[in-house]
Amino acid sequence: MFDKRKILVATTNPGKITELRAMLDADVEWLDLSYFPEIEEIEEDGQTFIENACKKAIGYARITGQWTIADDSGLEVDALGGEPGVKSARFSGEKSKADNRTLIDHRNIAKVLELLKGVPKEKRTARFFCCLCLASPEQILIETEGTLEGLITNREIGKNGFGYDPIFFVPHLNKTAAQLTSEEKNAISHRGNAIRKLKPLLEKLLCS
Repeated sequence: MFDKRKILVATTNPGKITELRAMLDADVEWLDLSYFPEIEEIEEDGQTFIENACKKAIGYARITGQWTIADDSGLEVDALGGEPGVKSARFSGEKSKADNRTLIDHRNIAKVLELLKGVPKEKRTARFFCCLCLASPEQILIETEGTLEGLITNREIGKNGFGYDPIFFVPHLNKTAAQLTSEEKNAISHRGNAIRKLKPLLEKLLCS
């Protein structure tokens, strides 16, 4: 029987784990995939963010017997027809076991910037999109989503965050996402918006 006071965060990305734990602030024991090293990674082959998030959540929940939160998130660039989209994490190619996350991030960023060469600022509109899914081994319990609108810069700016943050400019703050503190980013981010929607629903489930 699963224990709803233990929740698995279905990711190996430390940035995502930190954001979820800090913002949900739930009275649970948080687990991540390092607790289950024998588990094979579930393939993200859905056509949408929500398909991938739900597939991972219910898949890992059934394998581990734990309530599981999974997300799928990424960058949609209008001038690239919505790419990288669901391929955001592997936009520059499939990763090998020798690749670390920083190297992958820089390769993905470099590809986006190369594809946008010569595109004027006003046409470099983009958004971060996030879908969150909480599942028990039996069913999907919660689905939420959030977005953050911005522009793609022509070079990396800032050292914070992860992924495409260094090239994602937030106009009303006059900073890239990589120039924001964790608190500033959580207040506006796509993942933060999705988490804020999930939090009261999770609290209700935990109290039931």
